[in-house]
Amino acid sequence: MDLETFTPGSGRLEPRAALRSDAPTLDLNGTWRFRLAPTATLPDDFARPGFDDGGWDELPVPSHWPLHGHGAPAYTNVSFPFPVDPPHVPDDNPTGDYRRVFDLPDGWTGGRLRFEGAESFARVWLNGHELGFWTGSRLPVEFDAGPWLRQGRNVLAVRVHQWSNASYLEDQDMWWLPGIFRDVTLTRSTADVFVRASYADGHGTLCFDGPGTLSVPELGVTALEPGEEVTVEVEPWTAETPRLYDAVVTAPQETLRLRIGFRTISIVDGVLLANGRPLLLKGVNRHEFHPEHGRAVPYETMREDVLLMKRHNVNAVRTSHYPPHPRFLDLCDELGLWVIDECDLETHGFGQVGWRGNPTDDPRYAEALLDRMRRTVERDKNHPSVIMWSLGNEAGVGRNLAVMADWARERDPSRPLHYEGDWSCANTDVYSRMYASHAEVEAIGRGEEDPLDDPDLDARRRTMPFLQCEYAHAMGNGPGGLAEYQALFERYPRLAGGFIWEWIDHGLVHPEHEYAYGGDYGEPVHDSNFVIDGLVFPDRTPSPGLLDLKKVFEPVRFEFGDGVVRIVNRYDFLDLAHLDFLVTVEDSAEHRLEVPAGGGEVKLPALPEGTGERWLTVRAVLAGDQPWAGAGYEIAWGQTRLSPPEPRSGEIVAGPWSAGLVRDGGEITAGESAFDAQTGRLVRLFGLPVEGPRLDLWRAPTDNDRYGGLEATWRGLGLHRLTHRVDGLEVGDTLIVRTRVAAAATDLGMRATYRWSVAGDGALLLSLDIDPEGDWRDPIPRLGVTMTLPGDAVDRVTWYGRGPGEAYPDTGMAARVGRWTATVDELQTPYVYPQENGHRADVRWAAFGPFTVSGDPVFGMTVRRWSAEELTAARHRPDLAAGERVHLHLDLAQQGIGTATCGPGTLPAYDLKAGPATLRLRFEPR
Repeated sequence: MDLETFTPGSGRLEPRAALRSDAPTLDLNGTWRFRLAPTATLPDDFARPGFDDGGWDELPVPSHWPLHGHGAPAYTNVSFPFPVDPPHVPDDNPTGDYRRVFDLPDGWTGGRLRFEGAESFARVWLNGHELGFWTGSRLPVEFDAGPWLRQGRNVLAVRVHQWSNASYLEDQDMWWLPGIFRDVTLTRSTADVFVRASYADGHGTLCFDGPGTLSVPELGVTALEPGEEVTVEVEPWTAETPRLYDAVVTAPQETLRLRIGFRTISIVDGVLLANGRPLLLKGVNRHEFHPEHGRAVPYETMREDVLLMKRHNVNAVRTSHYPPHPRFLDLCDELGLWVIDECDLETHGFGQVGWRGNPTDDPRYAEALLDRMRRTVERDKNHPSVIMWSLGNEAGVGRNLAVMADWARERDPSRPLHYEGDWSCANTDVYSRMYASHAEVEAIGRGEEDPLDDPDLDARRRTMPFLQCEYAHAMGNGPGGLAEYQALFERYPRLAGGFIWEWIDHGLVHPEHEYAYGGDYGEPVHDSNFVIDGLVFPDRTPSPGLLDLKKVFEPVRFEFGDGVVRIVNRYDFLDLAHLDFLVTVEDSAEHRLEVPAGGGEVKLPALPEGTGERWLTVRAVLAGDQPWAGAGYEIAWGQTRLSPPEPRSGEIVAGPWSAGLVRDGGEITAGESAFDAQTGRLVRLFGLPVEGPRLDLWRAPTDNDRYGGLEATWRGLGLHRLTHRVDGLEVGDTLIVRTRVAAAATDLGMRATYRWSVAGDGALLLSLDIDPEGDWRDPIPRLGVTMTLPGDAVDRVTWYGRGPGEAYPDTGMAARVGRWTATVDELQTPYVYPQENGHRADVRWAAFGPFTVSGDPVFGMTVRRWSAEELTAARHRPDLAAGERVHLHLDLAQQGIGTATCGPGTLPAYDLKAGPATLRLRFEPR
């Protein structure tokens, strides 16, 4: 049957560029008639103009039918949700029939039906005549409608099958969502134009292929003929300076309007260059996604994506793993992002069967793969933002890659070719990898990577720039290791940067779970929450990971000396003239710094006097409005400590102690505080009933802990079910409680000795000595104490330390030292899949309702209305409900985060290894 054909389509017109034309165009989006059948074996009678569709449903176009009550979404990462038996497809093949009646305007003649995207196999009829079929879900197609159009009423009918032979080419780690999900138009535009605009040394060279003549009034270019070349003085296009020139192509039957950017991409001595300068990609991978509409993303949302990227110092996008809606590339041209434009190709599921039958190496699929590459390049060839073509993603290796690459090089030699799946780089111009460790990235930067077996290919690859097309998997809490990767990218010229995986959590709005992920629709094969792996939450709220990334990608750096700050420009093309630099000490007035456009060392102003620990902050903000942010928007910041904290009376370690500990029946009292006389546990703190604090080693596992194997290790050690045994209790001027903390079925344990004292000012002092017993080989989740308070005791927390957001040993670059206030609810990070979150680092002191805790010198703080056990058990946000207690975690240390969901685990420097340690805390009433 046709669904199993290797031919990519029939009846289609030649692919051409996405263009703005004044030719008449009829928008066919809107409400269509729709019905869904469970199989593909249906009669074609619905295509007849007189067919009665009165009993059908209505469905908006563009959209996905599973998001409108017809069937259900399904998510897999690698696995095909059907047997791997190409070219065959299942009998159970959801098939959607669409009908749209439209009136042709008076005088209309000719025209093309254009479909921007439909998944995965579609056949189209106009007024009962079959125009043809197409595959390539995220690529446009056009059919000649002219001979079959009628004045007045016309009937357009489309049949879309979810599964086809083309589905084997579209295994792209996302929701399987069939339907007509991009725009449908009838247009009388027929022209195709390819504008070539290069730049060198202040001059742009312009020529074009196509009908008619080209004019650029701003440059004095008029009536440029096809093939004719002209050189003019221009400002170059870059992501930092996205200078566009309005051009007009006057064709015989229509006028086309384009926006031209002059830029040249090249590779010299293994370095990626833009306009002759080294280019460092600070990128993200972006799937098209909306929590209500799937891949039918509204334009306003596309624009918000680009604005958010620009505001967070992102300069590049890889369109994983297919060409985006063409209007997204318009936005990248306008606002400034470097783009790797990826072909609509991924065959990842064949890896699970040893790559047997992989279409990338099957000559029967050569036509289909070449067709997809042609349609990608032809549609997007005029975008200055597009600096590389990518042959696809995770499609293995094979002869068809050469077919695609050879055609692309001949058609457009101005853009390098990218493909990660073949590490020999036989058909690419850059060496690309995903999730290489820091050590391997450094080796590649040095040119010391492991050699290939083929010496010629090895020598060729060593002349290539290197980029990480995916790294730092942003799933849940994390990713860690961002700063270390960026330091490598900046150190070695061969390293062209990379792209974080990925931009957004693909959580679909769900009535019960708030946001759904794999398995929430009953899929028999799914990959759970692996689709929840973005830098922004489904509603596009930035995660802590994106805030960290903004800090790591900062284009300005600050190096502090005695009374001076050295300001380093890390832009690739801009100077610093568009920024203002402001200096603040704590909450004092801001002072403006006069900074040369090129940066350099600047003397700090006279600063106000003060007492205690004081920090100076320098901020770089926009001096004027930009298209993506207003004046005053912060681009970068740096801090330095001016003075250490002052010693205080009643210090934690030493001071005028008071013999305030008294046995009173079953309690040991210290003023309004009390301990249980049997266990030594604190039960009342300044009159407030409490439980704890006691040693705790467990944290609700992060996604990185779970997928990287640490959770299994920790559970194997029983760290989630510790027991506490009291071995001794001594009361004098100090209450000493000796305990052993361990889990059943292991001889590993922790000796925990609590020493409680009462300071002369009434503060309660805790010194907790921790000594591990046994051979603790693996990192532990956390080292600290946990206590609970009445639920109404604390609603808001004020602290002095790093904030306002969460921070862990290898994350939290966005957290700066200051005085912060937040409610308990605001202290939670609402990850779609609940996990460890909300830890505030390097806290000097924190006020919790009726009391304050100080550290010696600092501690980590987490405050929740649910326990770590409840957080561990939760699978969706609504699973977490506020209880009757507030759970307070005061930590000495936490295990790092890493990026082990996909990629390397925590760097050794951030592993929390068991060893002797002491936690000192001071509790005082407010």
